[in-house]
Amino acid sequence: MTNEVSRKDDKMEVEYKVNGQNIKLTGNMVQNFLTNGNSKITPQETMMFLSLCKYQKLNPFINEAYIIKYGSAPAQIIVSKEAFMKRAESNPDYDGIEAGCIAINEDDDEPRYTKGAFILPDETLVGGWAQVYRKDRKIPTRIEISLTEFQKTKNGRPSSTWASMPANMIRKTAMVNALREAFPQDLGNMYTEDDKQEASETPKNASQASQGNITNINDLAKTKKEQIKVANDPKDVTPKAEDKKPVQKVQVRKPVDLNQLDKFEKEQKAFLKQAKEGGIDDDAETNGSEPVKEDPNQTELFDTK
Repeated sequence: MTNEVSRKDDKMEVEYKVNGQNIKLTGNMVQNFLTNGNSKITPQETMMFLSLCKYQKLNPFINEAYIIKYGSAPAQIIVSKEAFMKRAESNPDYDGIEAGCIAINEDDDEPRYTKGAFILPDETLVGGWAQVYRKDRKIPTRIEISLTEFQKTKNGRPSSTWASMPANMIRKTAMVNALREAFPQDLGNMYTEDDKQEASETPKNASQASQGNITNINDLAKTKKEQIKVANDPKDVTPKAEDKKPVQKVQVRKPVDLNQLDKFEKEQKAFLKQAKEGGIDDDAETNGSEPVKEDPNQTELFDTK
C-alpha cells in the first residue's frame, strides 16, 4: 500500500518559475520535506498544495508555503507573510502599506494608533491596524483587528511567539489581512498560519474530545433512564412528619346479625303480650300485630306497688 501511494506521489509533479528560477516539485517532496505535523497528507491535499504553489508562484523551499497536518483533521496550507508582500509588490497597482498597533492607556479615553510595533510600558496592547494603497483606488484599504481574536493560545495561554512579541505578531497579521482584501484576485485564497484556525489538535487530543462527547451522550442517556425509572416506580405518598395530624379514633361497630335481630323482635312482642294478659307463655309467638301501647304514666314495666 505504501509503495502504491509513493508511485502516485511520484506522478504528481509540477514545474514553474519563480523570479526566474526553475522550481520542480513532486508529491513525495511535499510529503517528506514540506509537511509539518504528525500525519500523512492525502493525495488530494498534495495536489492542492502543488497547484497553489504553481499558480501563485510560491517557492516552498524558502518557506513561502508549507502544509500542517494533525490527526484526521484536514491539512492546512500556510503561506508566509513574505510571500504576501512579494505578490502585492508584483502588482502594478500596488502603492505602499502602513501598519502598526492599537494601544490604550488608563489615563486616556481614546486608543493610540502607533506606527510600527512599538508601545509604551504604561500602555496595553489591544489590536493592530494596516492600510494598503493602490494606484487605481482613491480610498486606501484599511483593516483594524483585535488582539484577543487573532492571538494564538495553547491551554488558555498565548503561544510562545505571541507571548514574546505580541505587538509584532498582531501588526503582521493586520498587514496580511489588509493585503488580502486589497488584492483579492492575487491573495484571496492564501492564508498565513496566524489567519488559519490553529491546527494543534493531535490524535490524543482528538480522542479526548471525542471521549468528552461520548461522556456527554452517556450522561444524557443516564438522565433519561432515571426519568423513566421514576415514572415507572410507585410514588411514595407517605405524609411527611410536618404534614401528619392527630387522627381521631373511631369505634368500629360489628356488623348486625339479621337473624338475631328478628329473634329479638319476636321475643319482645311475646313478652309484651304476656305482660298484657298477665301470664307467661313460653311458646307464644307474635302474629305480626302492633305492640301494645304503654301507659304514659307507667315508669316501669311491672308495677311494684
